[in-house]
Amino acid sequence: MKTVVIGASGYAGGELLRLLATHPHLQVVQVSAHSNAGELITSVHPHLTTYQGKKFESIESINFDLIDVAFIALPHGQSAGVIKNISSHTKIIDLGADFRLSDAAQWSKYYDGDHAGVWTYGLPEIPGQREKISKSVQVSNPGCYATSIITGLLPALEIIDVSDVVVVAASGTTGAGRSAKINLIASEVMGSLTSYKFGGIHQHTPEIEQALNEFSSKDVKISFTPVLAPMPRGILSTITARLTSKVSTEQAHTFFTKFYADDYFVDVLPIGQMPKTGSLVGSNKVQVQVAVDEHVQRLVISVALDNLGKGAASQAIQNANLMCGFHEGSGLSTDGLGT
Repeated sequence: MKTVVIGASGYAGGELLRLLATHPHLQVVQVSAHSNAGELITSVHPHLTTYQGKKFESIESINFDLIDVAFIALPHGQSAGVIKNISSHTKIIDLGADFRLSDAAQWSKYYDGDHAGVWTYGLPEIPGQREKISKSVQVSNPGCYATSIITGLLPALEIIDVSDVVVVAASGTTGAGRSAKINLIASEVMGSLTSYKFGGIHQHTPEIEQALNEFSSKDVKISFTPVLAPMPRGILSTITARLTSKVSTEQAHTFFTKFYADDYFVDVLPIGQMPKTGSLVGSNKVQVQVAVDEHVQRLVISVALDNLGKGAASQAIQNANLMCGFHEGSGLSTDGLGT
């Protein structure tokens, strides 16, 4: 199927190109990056030698009538302006936030610009969501933090106080995008940890609550603190919530294991083995561990994933596979690169 990647000069766009280069069913025929139009793809992504000699194109030069699948990896607020040019037969996966939120007021609170509407939410591991994605032409890819936190909380909603969920999650610097920022240069980041968007103001908060509320029909509230970690890619989320009944670590682990027994890309690790971001680089896998802190009767959940993989590009391809009727894992790796 003829495929285009729009916004391919960013980190997520580059990861899309890398993965699609070996996809058995999706063929990249055009690559767009507005500000880099005319430049060689390898001048921005030197590791992508598959695209040697090929150049970024402008969005205006794309013939969408010939495109079967479009991936949009633009900054938040820009996708809505692009889709009006895309043919109705083209399947679209948007990696930005433009179509994630159903509540216009929540969009206005956390983002700039007009609310563009809502598309099918592309987290296949939510029970029932695979079928919705498979029947959709337009899918909104989840945020990276949102993917880790929702995946961690889904099996726990029946045994926790959903009004008392606390999350501290650390992400690699690629999560902040490719634009030059002083606080993201190596000299500032290496050997240091810092919180940001402190005090519950991170834009993934309403997305997480919306997805969990729709699944559970409960009023889930989270207190979320993101942390910038001195590494290029990866997310490690630590989630805690007060238990509503007495549960042991073994019981909680069994519950999580059964919940994800049929999910291709979620690994509930054996008790005693902890999720590790370095094990997941380049993979579409999610690693999960769970324990009960008996001292305070709180459930503790640890979740790791690659923010450019399951948190962005590889999850977008997973969604495209479902939308096109391919095997869910086509073109995707279950093994990380390791360290």
